[in-house]
Amino acid sequence: MSGVEFLDKLLDGVEVEWKPLGMVAEYVRGLVYNKSSESSDGHGYKVLRANNITLASNQLNFDDIKVVNFDTKVKNTQRLHKNDILISAASGSREHVGKVAFIDADIDFYFGGFMGVVRCGNGLNSRYMFHVLTSDIFQKYLDEMLNSSTINNLNSTVMGEFKIPIPCPDNPKKSLEIQAEIVRILDAFTELTTELTTELTTELTTRKKQYNHYRDQLLSFEDGEVEWKTLGEVAKIGTGSHDTQDAVDDGAYVFYARGREPLRLNNFDFDETAIITAGDGAGVGKVFHYAQGKYALHQRAYRIVPSEVMEPRFVYHCMASHFYAYIQKASVSSSVTSLRRPMFLDFPIPVPPIAEQARIVTILDKFDALTHSLTEGLPREIELRKKQYEYYRDLLLSFPRLEGEMA
Repeated sequence: MSGVEFLDKLLDGVEVEWKPLGMVAEYVRGLVYNKSSESSDGHGYKVLRANNITLASNQLNFDDIKVVNFDTKVKNTQRLHKNDILISAASGSREHVGKVAFIDADIDFYFGGFMGVVRCGNGLNSRYMFHVLTSDIFQKYLDEMLNSSTINNLNSTVMGEFKIPIPCPDNPKKSLEIQAEIVRILDAFTELTTELTTELTTELTTRKKQYNHYRDQLLSFEDGEVEWKTLGEVAKIGTGSHDTQDAVDDGAYVFYARGREPLRLNNFDFDETAIITAGDGAGVGKVFHYAQGKYALHQRAYRIVPSEVMEPRFVYHCMASHFYAYIQKASVSSSVTSLRRPMFLDFPIPVPPIAEQARIVTILDKFDALTHSLTEGLPREIELRKKQYEYYRDLLLSFPRLEGEMA
């Protein structure tokens, strides 16, 4: 039975009314405080913020908790209670607005001013509301609202006007039964997805450790076993000419900037095989990209083009394994924020015979594909599990609307 058929059977012909959130729930904004209110000794009110909601899983994390002094003015409504739905209400980035987490137990925490809490009335199941707020229904509404030039956060008006599908609104008992059945199914699917994702993540962690072990082992050579040269002796090193603002969404060529995610551009700078690394920013010393063919390059990203005595993928694995540590050690500063071409030149590279380089590359590429590729191996499995849940969630929440009714 499909999700749509199941929903039809569950509703059994009953009416569904889309009610504004302000009619069925309360929306409360969080505790506002300034830097001077933060506790210096760890004693005070513990405050959760947007970074305490993990975007991928809608779960709370307690990695970085703010504590404000006990003399800070707080309200009981700004303390988190069981069955609250915590939501990020404002942020510098759109992707972090609307992050949602469910509070499934009483916890001794307040929530910050850039956060909000949804508290449901008697006729609304809190877990049902949580699933609605994590669904595509809410995300589409947010996209529409936050693309407005006058709205940049989830204020009480934006949240209050969001419409919630309420089955059987004239029969609260029947309505809650229907909501509870949808929650039962989605919670069971969430639990299964979480278990599978946990298993796959554990497997992925193991594979990464194996990959790192074999990579380090295969790229370690005894004195006199192979010839060693510097990167400047076996590769050409240079930069690009573009800035991030040059990128276009549907560009014909890949544009490597300084981050992990490549951009697009309508013209290319190079047609070659090269290793790409950032020249400054958070990615300094880390190797994110292996370029093949035509590509464009940021003016503060570096291209390393191996000579004919080197297998390019071998150089890639050597740099991915050791370059970051080399840069950190070679720098006179405790924190490297920018690279210059001379810093590359003395990086040591082992030069075994080409056939041996190719053998090592074959082994390491298999591990690399399993652990890092988004289209192969375990990361893809994890992503598929999440998409399955999202698919069935959105199906089970695809209630009919009256003609002309808007979300």
